[in-house]
Amino acid sequence: MPMTLEQLNSASQEAAAQQLDGLYEHSPWIAEQALHERPFTSLAHLKHAMCEVLAHAGRDAQLALIRAHPELAGKAMVSKTLTAESTNEQSKAGLTDCTPEEFAKIQKLNADYNAKFGWPFILAVRGPRGLGLNKRQIIDAFERRLHGHPDFELAECLRNIHRIAEIRLNDKFGVEPTLGHKVWDWQEKLAQHSDPGFAELGQLTVTYLTDAHRACAQGITQNMRDCGFDEVYTDAVGNVVGRYHPATSSGKYLMTGSHYDTVRNGGKYDGRLGIFVPMVCVQQLHQQGKRLPFGIEVVAFAEEEGQRYKATFLGSGALIGQFNPAWLDQQDADGITMRAAMQHAGLCVDDIAKIQRDPAQYLGFVEVHIEQGPVLNQVNIPLGVVTSINGSVRYLCEVIGTASHAGTTPMDRRRDAACAVAELALYMEQRAAQDGDSVATMGQLQVPNGSINVVPGRCTFSLDMRAPTDAQRDVLVADILAQLQAIAERRGVRVKAELTMCAAAAPSAPEWQARWERAVSALGVPLFKLPSGAGHDAMKLHEVMPQAMLFVRGENGGISHNPRESTTSCDMQLCVDAFTHVLNQLASELS
Repeated sequence: MPMTLEQLNSASQEAAAQQLDGLYEHSPWIAEQALHERPFTSLAHLKHAMCEVLAHAGRDAQLALIRAHPELAGKAMVSKTLTAESTNEQSKAGLTDCTPEEFAKIQKLNADYNAKFGWPFILAVRGPRGLGLNKRQIIDAFERRLHGHPDFELAECLRNIHRIAEIRLNDKFGVEPTLGHKVWDWQEKLAQHSDPGFAELGQLTVTYLTDAHRACAQGITQNMRDCGFDEVYTDAVGNVVGRYHPATSSGKYLMTGSHYDTVRNGGKYDGRLGIFVPMVCVQQLHQQGKRLPFGIEVVAFAEEEGQRYKATFLGSGALIGQFNPAWLDQQDADGITMRAAMQHAGLCVDDIAKIQRDPAQYLGFVEVHIEQGPVLNQVNIPLGVVTSINGSVRYLCEVIGTASHAGTTPMDRRRDAACAVAELALYMEQRAAQDGDSVATMGQLQVPNGSINVVPGRCTFSLDMRAPTDAQRDVLVADILAQLQAIAERRGVRVKAELTMCAAAAPSAPEWQARWERAVSALGVPLFKLPSGAGHDAMKLHEVMPQAMLFVRGENGGISHNPRESTTSCDMQLCVDAFTHVLNQLASELS
């Protein structure tokens, strides 16, 4: 029989330690020390307590834990001396049934990894879904991480150890993240659709109104209908809208959702997680025959990334009356105008103005999203409450110096455009770091028509500067532009700078942020607050109604806009639970 939290909380220290034996490989001390935090309010609370024990144990203890783990498909497996838990995990991943070639490959990787880092490669081979990674995925992860930095690899090994312990703990308690699995499965199925040229390479790319994009819309539509939404339709810009009616016709709606388009060769969770989490919450309400004092409107926004046309936030912008008719004449790389693409998709451009929402009919907008960064991953916390979506400013710039012979121009006579820009890049890095949450990026840097033996006469570059408040951002921008001018004057070069984007910060509405905070705390998850450095559809809705966001931890260092973007079904289950808690809070407040 699976144990219960009540049994664990009431057991003696010795009995409780025995119940948790086997979570961490040959290292019972982690669970034993975590037990001093009893009583635990949830498994999430227990998991974090164990993470904290290891985080404060020191490097020697951490290395000892890593070295207590067997190699994947290694000598312990061959000699059948693995623990029962490790045998089960390696078996699920097929490592107990390797071909001679696969076995030899993994043995070589084990040897190379140990030689470089001094500890065995650790990977939670049961994977984010818990079903087991396949051998190709394991070997790919092995080969990629072999090139990692030792500090990152140490942290990544520890994070994988915690994931292994999480799965083992779920097994002991007979806990299955059923709704997290459902969200996972929906995302996997949706990721089968990809644009031509990328699909053949196994890459995920879904841009506005392509065949893959329309197939995604059809899939989301069917999912919404299966969940029990009362209305499901595609609007004039391609947003898929599902509405679950309130208990009374006079009830307002809570709007939520995110985007289903992707960047090129992107990940499966960016945007889409924010569609499927509320969908599964509605499904639960429908199955229970339950209505709330308010309705729920889930919007799968058709476009947010600006990949096919230069029109970011097209889907959410249209809902607040900010669709620019000039966009219709934009052409994609194949010369197809947006107007033609919309007509081909069966959308009526004359109806675009009609989809603008009346904010008076809504309580607010909430969005859940994968973090797209490393912070939650580093602190071993599954959920984060967003305090603000950073305001951002972008410039396209050019420094003009004098092109001259690289061999004959003395160093003190040069007007090197590239060196001027390089100096600015280093200043940006130092200046943004002074603010903590500010960031500054020079994402593009080119010497047009440059030659190996010519001092650069021109250098073009971009500036992207972001901060949680407009005031903080504006000071950052002013300092960087002033430094650019000072560098130019000192080096005798000229500067051109064109402002290309200025987006206001979107601080979370206090009352909505507080609801997320209460939901997270109720789950036994430590309350962690952070700003969003990335832009989101919530930024647009923020202009007309209160908004707040919840982040979900990403795996693989929190990487996003990348095929390795990932999260676990356990973390998605917590997200579903938090969303449900917010719904229940609202229902109680309005009753």
